[in-house]
Amino acid sequence: MDQYDDDITASQQRAAGHGTARAAASDDYLLRRIHALEDEVDALRTMAAEKRRLDDTVVQLREANEHLVLAAVQAQHLQEDAEAANRRQNEFLAMLAHELRNPLSPIGMAASLLERTPNATPQIHKLSGVIARQVDHMAKLLDDLLDAARISSGKITLSTQPLVLADVLQQAVETMQPRIQERRQGLQLELPAEMVVVEGDQVRLTQVFTNLLANASKYTGEGGRLCLAARADAEQVSITIEDNGAGIAPEIIPYIFDLFTQGPRSLARSEGGLGVGLNVVRNLVSMHAGTVEAESRGAGQGSRFTVRLPRSAQRGVDRVPSQVAVTGGRKRVLVVEDNPDTCATLAACLRELGHDVVTAMDGRSGLAAAMERPYDVIVCDIGLPGLDGLGLIRAVRAAMSSSRPLAIALTGYGQQEDQARGLEAGFDHYLVKPVGLAALLPLIGGQAGAGTRPAHGTAADAVRQA
Repeated sequence: MDQYDDDITASQQRAAGHGTARAAASDDYLLRRIHALEDEVDALRTMAAEKRRLDDTVVQLREANEHLVLAAVQAQHLQEDAEAANRRQNEFLAMLAHELRNPLSPIGMAASLLERTPNATPQIHKLSGVIARQVDHMAKLLDDLLDAARISSGKITLSTQPLVLADVLQQAVETMQPRIQERRQGLQLELPAEMVVVEGDQVRLTQVFTNLLANASKYTGEGGRLCLAARADAEQVSITIEDNGAGIAPEIIPYIFDLFTQGPRSLARSEGGLGVGLNVVRNLVSMHAGTVEAESRGAGQGSRFTVRLPRSAQRGVDRVPSQVAVTGGRKRVLVVEDNPDTCATLAACLRELGHDVVTAMDGRSGLAAAMERPYDVIVCDIGLPGLDGLGLIRAVRAAMSSSRPLAIALTGYGQQEDQARGLEAGFDHYLVKPVGLAALLPLIGGQAGAGTRPAHGTAADAVRQA
C-alpha cells in the first residue's frame, strides 16, 4: 500500500512537473508572442510616424510647389512689367528727344539767319555763334541720353565694314575742330604712315573718338594741349587721346565709364554734363570687340584714354569720294513742317539764299502742294497732323515715278528704326533735328544726290542721325 501510494505520489509529481513545464512553455510562448506583438506595434507606430512625416513632407512639397508656381507667375508678371516699363521708358525718351529737338531746330536756324543778315555787326556774329554752340550742346546731351538708353536695351546694331582708321579719326577731329579752336587749344595728331584698316561702323566709331576728344577739350583749360595718336601692330590698333587738363581723381578712375559717374564738381558746374558720354564710349567700343581704359596721375595732372581695336585682316580699302553737292542754283523747295517757328525760319533761310520756297503746315496740304507743281526738293517733317511725312512721301513717290524730287526728312524722331522707316518710305536723306544749315544746304544745293543716299552732311550730323 505504501508502495502504491508512493507510485501515485510520484505519478502526481510527474504530472505536476509536466504541467509546470507545459505552463512554463506556454508562458514563454505567450511572452514571445507578446514581444513579437510589441515589436509589430512598435514597427506599426514607426511606420505610422514615418507616414505622418511623409504626409507632412508631401504637404510641404505641395505648398512649396504652389509657392514656386506663384513665384513663377509673379516673376513672369514682373518680367512683363519690366519689359513694359522699358518700352515705356524708351518711348518716353524718344518722345522727349522729339519734343526737345523741335524747339532747338528753329533756334539754330534763327542763329544761322542772324549770322547771314546783311551788314551784321560783330556782336551779332558773336551772339549767333553762342546760340549755335549751345544748340549743339543740347543736342549732344540728348544724343548721349538716348544712346545710353538704346544700348542698355540692346536697340543699337552696328553696320560694320572695313574702314581706314585715319579717315575715322580725321572725321572726329573735323567735328571737334571749331570747339578746340574756340578754346585756343592745341591739337597734335599722330597717325601711322601706313594704311591701317579696322572693321567697324563708321558712324559709331566716329562718335567714340568725337566723344573722347570732346571730353578732353571740355576738361582742359583754354590754351591747353591735346594729343590724338594712333599706333598699330599686326593684331590690333591703339588710339590714345591725351590732355594736360584737370585730370581724374584716383577714386573715380575705376568707375569713370559707369553710367552717370562724374568726378567732383563745384557748385558752379561750369563744365558739367550728364556723365553718360564715357559710358556710351565703352559700350560702343565693346560692341567692336575692343577695350577702352582711362589713366591719370591725379587731379590737375591731365588724363589719357586708350582705345584698342582689333585690326582688320583686310589691309587696304578702296576709298570712294563722298557725294556732297555744292550749294548753288535756284531751287524750287517745298517745306512741310507743322512747327510754325521751324517752318518760318527755315523758309526765311532758304529764301535768303535765293531759293523759291513754298510752305505747308500739315501733311494733306503738303501733299496737295506737291501735286500742284513740280519741286526740286521737298523738306518734310515726319510727325505731321492729318497725314504724316512717311505717307506724304509714299504718295509723292507713287504719283511721280519719272520725276523724283529730292526728299529730305527733317524730324525729331531719331531712333534707328525711325530712320529705316523713313528711307524705306522714299526719303533720300534723313536728318534729325536740330540740323545746321551746313548739313542741310549742300543737300538742297544740287541734284547729284537725288535718288541716292550719300553721306549726311558733316560728321556731327552723321553721328546725330544714328
